Amino acid sequence: MLLREPVRTILLDIEGTTTPLAFVHGTLYPYVRSHVREFLEQHRTMVDVHTDLASLQKENQADIQAALNPPAMDDRSSQPQIESTIAYVEWLMDRDRKSTALKSLQGKIWRDGYRNGMLLAPVFDDVPCAFKRWRAQNRSIAIFSSGSVLAQQLLFSHTSSGDLTPYVSAYFDTTTGAKVDASSYEKISVSLKRSVHEMVFISDVTAELDAARTAGLQVFLCERSGNRPQPPHRHRRISGFENVFP
Repeated sequence: MLLREPVRTILLDIEGTTTPLAFVHGTLYPYVRSHVREFLEQHRTMVDVHTDLASLQKENQADIQAALNPPAMDDRSSQPQIESTIAYVEWLMDRDRKSTALKSLQGKIWRDGYRNGMLLAPVFDDVPCAFKRWRAQNRSIAIFSSGSVLAQQLLFSHTSSGDLTPYVSAYFDTTTGAKVDASSYEKISVSLKRSVHEMVFISDVTAELDAARTAGLQVFLCERSGNRPQPPHRHRRISGFENVFP
């Protein structure tokens, strides 16, 4: 693949790029729906979970004021609060809302699933080899996903190819900004102490690539089997990582 040199950092999306979309939508999201009640009953008084719930409450109020008709969250520390929280969580998930509070709560629920062996993340076959190759070339690897940093770290530490976290230098989520906002990529370059021109971003979503390219990054559209069709674009395409810095 022809890229402007030097590229010192490879920034990666997860869904449809390193990991099949089917795992996220067919395994991770259903796991949250099946276990959110149990998780809240056991952990809702923990400080970090309480923080997520407080943030969800604020988001819920904003949705109500915006006349989006969400299920209203009950602010009492009781069973009604659990029921209303579950209803709002499912409402957000039905809309694929990139809610920072939702993603934080999901990560904590998945943590239990990875720890008890109920979750194991598949990665595409070319991913482990590419990670090893890129690191051997002294290129750093970073992740930018709408899932929380915790969820990202859990996924890469529990993959079908073993623990891949030793290859990843940094993780970024929606606390950095939206993936369709060019300023998010500028913030990442500052955090990594890299020029945007020294970075390449690989994703399966053209809107994200548009934003990254606007910020100055080089980009590739990753077209894996099972990925969603994308609108017309001029981004360079890859079907895997084999020819990215071979």
